[in-house]
Amino acid sequence: MIEVETLVQCTPERLFDLKLDMDAHSASLAATGETATTSSGLPQLDLGDEVTFRARHLGLTWRMTSRVTAFDRPHRFVDQQVRGPFRQLRHEHTFEAIDPQTTRMTDRMELVAPLGPLGRLAMRVILTSYMTKLLRTRAAAIKSLAEASQR
Repeated sequence: MIEVETLVQCTPERLFDLKLDMDAHSASLAATGETATTSSGLPQLDLGDEVTFRARHLGLTWRMTSRVTAFDRPHRFVDQQVRGPFRQLRHEHTFEAIDPQTTRMTDRMELVAPLGPLGRLAMRVILTSYMTKLLRTRAAAIKSLAEASQR
C-alpha cells in the first residue's frame, strides 16, 4: 500500500471538492499530459460516476477508467479501476480537520500489477516509487490550489 499525507491550510469541504474536480486533476498532472473524461460529462465527480484518464507515464500512453465507489462528503471517497493496466487499483482519499484552518489529506493506494511474478518485480523496482511520486506531485498541486483560493 502507498500512503501520502499532506497538511493543507483550508477546510475539508474545499479539499474534498477539489480532489473530485477533474479540471483540477488534469491541471495537477499537466506534465503527463493527463486528460480526464467523466461519464456524466461534468467536471465534478459524484458517487457511481466513472472517469477515464489518458496520460503518458514511463514513456507509454496509458488509459484507465475508474469508478467512484464510496462517497462521504467531506470525509472520504474511494475510486477503483474498472478498466485499465492494473490487475487492481483502489484509491482512498480521506480528509480530516486538524483545526478550523488545517486539514490532513491522505491518499491510500492499493495497487496490484498484472503479469504475476513480473508484475511483482515491476512493483518493487519501478511502480511503487513512481506512483508515490505521482501522488505527492498531485497532492502538492491540490494543496497549492486550495491554499491560494483561501487567501
